[in-house]
Amino acid sequence: MYTKQEASAVRQKFWTAFGKYMQPVPSITGQKINWINYKTGVKGISFKMNADKNVAFVAIEIALQNEKSQQIFYEVFNNFKKYFNVIVGGNWIWEAKSLLENGTICSRIYLELKPINIFKESDWPLLITFFKTNIIAIDIFWSEYKSAFDTDSIL
Repeated sequence: MYTKQEASAVRQKFWTAFGKYMQPVPSITGQKINWINYKTGVKGISFKMNADKNVAFVAIEIALQNEKSQQIFYEVFNNFKKYFNVIVGGNWIWEAKSLLENGTICSRIYLELKPINIFKESDWPLLITFFKTNIIAIDIFWSEYKSAFDTDSIL
């Protein structure tokens, strides 16, 4: 069992290693990108990656203070679901309403990897492959369809 500080140090070590591994990988548009802290350019839409001792996930989270706006953004994603599935693949889970650990209600589109443990370095290659494959796929989708999420035209 890890102390809080030890667990934090292991997580930091993993994300630093992942960041270094992904640093030379450009966005599909050819731009340099911070994959761990991906900037979507659309307020309220974020791409997340996380792992703990049981599960890892890659997610698109739609979190807006206005519930109606959040629902509209989720519906826009849903309208592109066919294209999303072709580009991104996998068995993504679509939730119109999801409660995050911090108590925020958001909409989520996510993919999980189980069982996996960030605290086992032997699991890191599988984690890195999972994160890399899926965040790059989301980047490809986003570069193609981001303009559909222009807040001036849909809100």
